[in-house]
Amino acid sequence: MAGHLGAQNTAQRIRDRFHWPGLEGDVKRYCQACPTCQRTSPHTPPPSPLIPLPIIEVPFERIGMDLVGPLPKSARGHEHILVIVDYATRYPEAIPLRKATAKNIAQELFLLSSRVGLPAEILTDQGTPFMSRIMADLCKLLKVRQIRTSVYHPQTDGLVERFNKTLKQMLRRVVAEDQRDWDQMIPYVLFGIREVPQASTGFTPFELLFGRQPRGLLDVAREAWEQQPAVGRTTLEHIKAMRERIDRVMPLVREHLSKAQQDQQRLFNRAAQPREFQPGDYVMVLVPTSACKFLARWQGPYTVTEPVGPVTYKVRQPGRRKEEQLYHINLLKRWVGTGPQLSALATTSPVVVGMDPNLSAAQKTELQHLVEHSSAEGPSLESVGIKQLLIYSIY
Repeated sequence: MAGHLGAQNTAQRIRDRFHWPGLEGDVKRYCQACPTCQRTSPHTPPPSPLIPLPIIEVPFERIGMDLVGPLPKSARGHEHILVIVDYATRYPEAIPLRKATAKNIAQELFLLSSRVGLPAEILTDQGTPFMSRIMADLCKLLKVRQIRTSVYHPQTDGLVERFNKTLKQMLRRVVAEDQRDWDQMIPYVLFGIREVPQASTGFTPFELLFGRQPRGLLDVAREAWEQQPAVGRTTLEHIKAMRERIDRVMPLVREHLSKAQQDQQRLFNRAAQPREFQPGDYVMVLVPTSACKFLARWQGPYTVTEPVGPVTYKVRQPGRRKEEQLYHINLLKRWVGTGPQLSALATTSPVVVGMDPNLSAAQKTELQHLVEHSSAEGPSLESVGIKQLLIYSIY
């Protein structure tokens, strides 16, 4: 009948009837340790400060990979898009797939490698196709290191996630009304993305990869108006010019990327606050519900087993299919009042409290009942006294 209205309202209701030294602090600590409120509170801890990813300078040394879909089935039977973005040049690839299976993804990844070379690292989420045995065997065969994001934290692969949004927006604007030709429009959309400067690097992905600007429709129009064909060069002249251009451009790209990371870090860290956990700490985990992945709630408490990196922790979750899972710190918050401690207190012997001899027999019986009830439900009365029972009854 109290409704878990929080520390301020609970303290006010108690203050109207009772008083003891430190009432405000006791009520606040009790409310903070309420299991129901910790699981249902809409408030989340402040985010951890942003940690920039390393700047990659070699094209296709590290690639990010993700899946988009399922989309409306195209006339050619495609329902998914395999998205691959190079971290050095921001050069994107988008490949339509009929089925998002590990076999199809591995095949397309090898075909891409035949054109641009084998990557040294691949960053993906923990989706089933990317965690499969086929992908693991392919990466082991080609000596490719697999890097995975922590669960429910796509910001780790933010470059690909942001490109997914751009790609879907552009496809939505160019597809036909029946939306069955989206797979045929992908090459045209990719050409437009590749020939415009990228915000972080300041150069176009095409230029950073091939060392020259692509000959686009605007170039064709200009040549027609000026009636001057493009100046031809020999192969040796082209290679020499391309190398000189890349050597001149890469320091500028590094400077632009570093500045972009610093600006993003400064803006993000305005509301950030450093936090850390130690092995053995009890935490709540913010994960989507089984009914709807867009609705998340706090679950737990669970136990932190070990830190894995500055902002990632391994958490033990008994009863789940995968008992230990990696989580980003932004999905964790400290549990106040651990479950095992409360269980241990519930098994302690009854607390004996001295009673005023002037009390009647009925009052002594009622007080002893209250003492035993409080000892079974919460912390010992030896440490917090009858005031804890008053908070419990009203909150």
